[in-house]
Amino acid sequence: MSGKLSGKVAVVTGGAGGFGKGIVQKFKQEGAEVIIADFEEEAGQKTAGELKCEFQKCNVTSRQDWEALVKFADEKFGRLDYVVNNAGTTYRNKPTNEVTDEDFDKVFAVNVKAIYYSANVIVPYMQKKGTGGSFVTIASTAGIRPRPGLTWYNSSKAAVINATKTMAVEFAKDKIRFNSVCPVVGMGTGLSDLFLGKPENEKAFMATVPLGRGSTPKDIGNVCAFLCSDEAEFLTGIDMPVDGGRCV
Repeated sequence: MSGKLSGKVAVVTGGAGGFGKGIVQKFKQEGAEVIIADFEEEAGQKTAGELKCEFQKCNVTSRQDWEALVKFADEKFGRLDYVVNNAGTTYRNKPTNEVTDEDFDKVFAVNVKAIYYSANVIVPYMQKKGTGGSFVTIASTAGIRPRPGLTWYNSSKAAVINATKTMAVEFAKDKIRFNSVCPVVGMGTGLSDLFLGKPENEKAFMATVPLGRGSTPKDIGNVCAFLCSDEAEFLTGIDMPVDGGRCV
Protein backbone atom coordinates (compact mmCIF):
# COMPACT_ATOMS: atom_id res chain seq x y z
CA MET A 1 0.00 0.00 0.00
CA SER A 2 1.34 3.42 -0.92
CA GLY A 3 1.16 6.28 1.55
CA LYS A 4 3.24 8.92 3.27
CA LEU A 5 4.99 6.25 5.38
CA SER A 6 5.44 3.76 2.56
CA GLY A 7 8.64 1.72 2.72
CA LYS A 8 9.29 2.63 6.35
CA VAL A 9 9.34 0.46 9.48
CA ALA A 10 7.88 1.51 12.81
CA VAL A 11 7.82 0.18 16.36
CA VAL A 12 4.79 1.12 18.46
CA THR A 13 5.00 0.26 22.14
CA GLY A 14 1.74 -0.54 23.87
CA GLY A 15 0.27 -1.08 20.43
CA ALA A 16 -2.19 -3.81 21.36
CA GLY A 17 -5.01 -1.45 22.26
CA GLY A 18 -6.10 2.10 23.08
CA PHE A 19 -4.06 4.92 21.56
CA GLY A 20 -1.45 2.38 20.48
CA LYS A 21 -3.86 0.45 18.30
CA GLY A 22 -5.01 3.68 16.67
CA ILE A 23 -1.40 4.56 15.91
CA VAL A 24 -0.69 1.13 14.44
CA GLN A 25 -3.82 1.28 12.29
CA LYS A 26 -2.94 4.70 10.87
CA PHE A 27 0.67 3.73 10.17
CA LYS A 28 -0.51 0.65 8.29
CA GLN A 29 -2.95 2.77 6.29
CA GLU A 30 -0.06 5.02 5.32
CA GLY A 31 2.03 2.10 4.07
CA ALA A 32 4.45 1.42 6.93
CA GLU A 33 5.47 -1.96 8.24
CA VAL A 34 4.67 -2.00 11.94
CA ILE A 35 5.96 -3.99 14.89
CA ILE A 36 3.69 -3.97 17.92
CA ALA A 37 5.80 -4.12 21.06
CA ASP A 38 3.56 -4.97 23.99
CA PHE A 39 3.69 -6.83 27.29
CA GLU A 40 0.17 -8.23 26.72
CA GLU A 41 0.92 -11.14 24.40
CA GLU A 42 -2.63 -12.34 23.71
CA ALA A 43 -3.98 -8.88 22.94
CA GLY A 44 -0.85 -8.00 20.96
CA GLN A 45 -1.07 -11.11 18.80
CA LYS A 46 -4.75 -10.45 18.18
CA THR A 47 -4.17 -6.86 17.07
CA ALA A 48 -1.20 -7.88 14.93
CA GLY A 49 -3.33 -10.47 13.17
CA GLU A 50 -6.19 -8.03 12.68
CA LEU A 51 -4.02 -5.24 11.28
CA LYS A 52 -1.54 -7.48 9.44
CA CYS A 53 1.59 -6.43 11.26
CA GLU A 54 4.26 -8.01 13.44
CA PHE A 55 4.20 -8.62 17.18
CA GLN A 56 7.11 -8.77 19.60
CA LYS A 57 6.51 -9.29 23.30
CA CYS A 58 8.29 -6.48 25.10
CA ASN A 59 8.59 -5.18 28.63
CA VAL A 60 9.55 -1.57 27.93
CA THR A 61 11.37 -1.35 31.27
CA SER A 62 13.85 -4.03 30.15
CA ARG A 63 16.96 -3.10 28.17
CA GLN A 64 17.23 -6.70 26.97
CA ASP A 65 13.75 -6.53 25.48
CA TRP A 66 14.61 -3.33 23.62
CA GLU A 67 17.75 -4.97 22.27
CA ALA A 68 15.71 -7.97 21.14
CA LEU A 69 13.24 -5.61 19.49
CA VAL A 70 15.93 -3.90 17.41
CA LYS A 71 17.39 -7.27 16.44
CA PHE A 72 13.95 -8.48 15.35
CA ALA A 73 13.35 -5.36 13.24
CA ASP A 74 16.74 -5.58 11.59
CA GLU A 75 16.46 -9.29 10.82
CA LYS A 76 12.88 -8.98 9.54
CA PHE A 77 13.07 -5.70 7.61
CA GLY A 78 16.70 -4.57 7.58
CA ARG A 79 15.77 -1.18 8.99
CA LEU A 80 13.90 0.73 11.68
CA ASP A 81 12.74 4.26 10.91
CA TYR A 82 10.18 5.24 13.54
CA VAL A 83 9.72 4.63 17.25
CA VAL A 84 6.46 5.59 18.90
CA ASN A 85 6.82 5.37 22.66
CA ASN A 86 3.16 4.96 23.49
CA ALA A 87 3.28 2.53 26.43
CA GLY A 88 2.46 4.27 29.68
CA THR A 89 0.88 3.83 33.06
CA THR A 90 -0.54 5.78 35.98
CA TYR A 91 -2.07 5.26 39.39
CA ARG A 92 -5.61 6.16 40.44
CA ASN A 93 -6.12 9.89 40.95
CA LYS A 94 -5.57 10.55 44.66
CA PRO A 95 -3.91 12.98 47.09
CA THR A 96 -0.15 13.18 46.66
CA ASN A 97 0.54 12.04 50.22
CA GLU A 98 -1.31 8.79 49.50
CA VAL A 99 0.97 7.82 46.61
CA THR A 100 3.01 4.73 47.48
CA ASP A 101 6.60 3.87 46.65
CA GLU A 102 5.23 1.20 44.32
CA ASP A 103 3.04 3.76 42.50
CA PHE A 104 5.99 6.11 42.03
CA ASP A 105 8.47 3.47 40.89
CA LYS A 106 6.08 1.95 38.37
CA VAL A 107 5.14 5.29 36.82
CA PHE A 108 8.75 6.40 36.38
CA ALA A 109 9.91 3.00 35.12
CA VAL A 110 7.23 2.72 32.42
CA ASN A 111 6.85 6.39 31.51
CA VAL A 112 10.46 7.61 31.79
CA LYS A 113 13.00 4.79 31.95
CA ALA A 114 11.43 3.15 28.90
CA ILE A 115 12.10 6.32 26.89
CA TYR A 116 15.72 6.24 28.07
CA TYR A 117 16.08 2.63 26.93
CA SER A 118 14.45 3.30 23.56
CA ALA A 119 16.90 6.08 22.77
CA ASN A 120 19.89 4.37 24.34
CA VAL A 121 19.36 1.24 22.26
CA ILE A 122 17.85 2.52 19.01
CA VAL A 123 19.62 5.83 18.38
CA PRO A 124 23.01 4.08 17.90
CA TYR A 125 21.33 1.70 15.45
CA MET A 126 19.92 4.63 13.46
CA GLN A 127 23.24 6.47 13.58
CA LYS A 128 25.01 3.42 12.19
CA LYS A 129 22.44 3.08 9.39
CA GLY A 130 22.85 6.78 8.60
CA THR A 131 19.31 7.20 7.28
CA GLY A 132 17.88 9.31 10.11
CA GLY A 133 14.66 8.51 11.91
CA SER A 134 11.84 9.79 14.04
CA PHE A 135 10.87 9.24 17.68
CA VAL A 136 7.43 10.22 18.93
CA THR A 137 6.68 10.12 22.63
CA ILE A 138 3.09 9.97 23.81
CA ALA A 139 3.27 12.41 26.70
CA SER A 140 0.18 14.14 28.14
CA THR A 141 -1.45 17.49 28.74
CA ALA A 142 -0.66 16.61 32.37
CA GLY A 143 2.99 17.33 31.56
CA ILE A 144 2.28 20.90 30.43
CA ARG A 145 -0.86 21.85 32.40
CA PRO A 146 -0.81 19.74 35.57
CA ARG A 147 -3.69 19.48 38.02
CA PRO A 148 -3.87 18.00 41.54
CA GLY A 149 -4.25 14.28 42.20
CA LEU A 150 -1.66 12.89 39.80
CA THR A 151 1.50 14.68 40.90
CA TRP A 152 4.04 12.00 40.02
CA TYR A 153 2.30 10.94 36.82
CA ASN A 154 2.30 14.59 35.75
CA SER A 155 5.98 14.81 36.66
CA SER A 156 6.86 11.73 34.64
CA LYS A 157 5.25 13.23 31.54
CA ALA A 158 6.99 16.57 32.09
CA ALA A 159 10.26 14.64 32.29
CA VAL A 160 9.78 12.91 28.95
CA ILE A 161 8.71 16.15 27.26
CA ASN A 162 11.93 17.76 28.46
CA ALA A 163 14.04 14.72 27.50
CA THR A 164 12.44 14.68 24.06
CA LYS A 165 13.31 18.33 23.48
CA THR A 166 16.87 17.78 24.66
CA MET A 167 17.42 14.80 22.38
CA ALA A 168 15.85 16.70 19.47
CA VAL A 169 18.70 19.18 19.69
CA GLU A 170 21.43 16.63 20.42
CA PHE A 171 20.59 14.26 17.57
CA ALA A 172 19.53 16.78 14.94
CA LYS A 173 22.94 16.35 13.33
CA ASP A 174 22.04 12.71 12.70
CA LYS A 175 18.68 13.65 11.11
CA ILE A 176 16.88 11.88 13.95
CA ARG A 177 13.84 13.89 15.03
CA PHE A 178 12.17 13.76 18.46
CA ASN A 179 8.68 15.08 19.17
CA SER A 180 6.02 14.63 21.84
CA VAL A 181 2.26 14.30 21.50
CA CYS A 182 0.15 15.43 24.45
CA PRO A 183 -3.35 13.93 24.52
CA VAL A 184 -6.03 14.99 26.92
CA VAL A 185 -7.80 12.16 28.77
CA GLY A 186 -8.59 9.47 26.21
CA MET A 187 -12.03 8.26 25.29
CA GLY A 188 -12.41 4.52 25.82
CA THR A 189 -8.78 3.85 26.76
CA GLY A 190 -7.73 1.57 29.59
CA LEU A 191 -6.41 4.33 31.86
CA SER A 192 -9.31 6.80 31.62
CA ASP A 193 -10.96 5.81 34.90
CA LEU A 194 -7.63 6.07 36.73
CA PHE A 195 -7.04 9.61 35.47
CA LEU A 196 -10.54 10.76 36.37
CA GLY A 197 -10.66 8.97 39.71
CA LYS A 198 -14.08 7.49 39.00
CA PRO A 199 -16.23 7.13 35.85
CA GLU A 200 -18.87 9.60 36.98
CA ASN A 201 -16.29 12.42 36.80
CA GLU A 202 -16.09 12.12 33.01
CA LYS A 203 -18.96 14.47 32.16
CA ALA A 204 -17.63 17.27 34.36
CA PHE A 205 -14.11 16.88 32.96
CA MET A 206 -15.24 16.90 29.33
CA ALA A 207 -17.05 20.17 30.01
CA THR A 208 -13.59 21.75 30.47
CA VAL A 209 -12.53 20.75 26.94
CA PRO A 210 -13.64 23.43 24.44
CA LEU A 211 -14.30 20.86 21.69
CA GLY A 212 -16.27 18.81 24.20
CA ARG A 213 -14.61 15.39 24.18
CA GLY A 214 -11.46 13.47 24.97
CA SER A 215 -8.69 12.37 22.62
CA THR A 216 -9.40 9.26 20.52
CA PRO A 217 -6.99 6.65 19.13
CA LYS A 218 -7.73 8.06 15.67
CA ASP A 219 -6.72 11.58 16.77
CA ILE A 220 -3.41 10.34 18.16
CA GLY A 221 -2.71 8.06 15.19
CA ASN A 222 -3.21 10.92 12.75
CA VAL A 223 -0.79 13.21 14.58
CA CYS A 224 1.88 10.52 15.06
CA ALA A 225 1.79 9.62 11.37
CA PHE A 226 2.17 13.26 10.43
CA LEU A 227 5.10 13.80 12.81
CA CYS A 228 6.94 10.77 11.42
CA SER A 229 6.29 11.65 7.80
CA ASP A 230 8.36 13.81 5.48
CA GLU A 231 5.61 16.42 5.77
CA ALA A 232 7.03 17.16 9.23
CA GLU A 233 10.70 17.00 8.23
CA PHE A 234 11.38 20.44 9.74
CA LEU A 235 9.62 19.73 13.03
CA THR A 236 11.65 18.53 15.98
CA GLY A 237 11.54 19.21 19.70
CA ILE A 238 7.87 20.14 19.82
CA ASP A 239 5.21 18.98 22.27
CA MET A 240 1.92 19.01 20.38
CA PRO A 241 -1.29 19.15 22.42
CA VAL A 242 -4.03 16.99 20.94
CA ASP A 243 -6.58 18.16 23.44
CA GLY A 244 -9.52 19.94 21.85
CA GLY A 245 -8.34 23.23 23.31
CA ARG A 246 -7.99 22.03 26.91
CA CYS A 247 -4.60 23.70 27.39
CA VAL A 248 -5.54 27.07 25.93
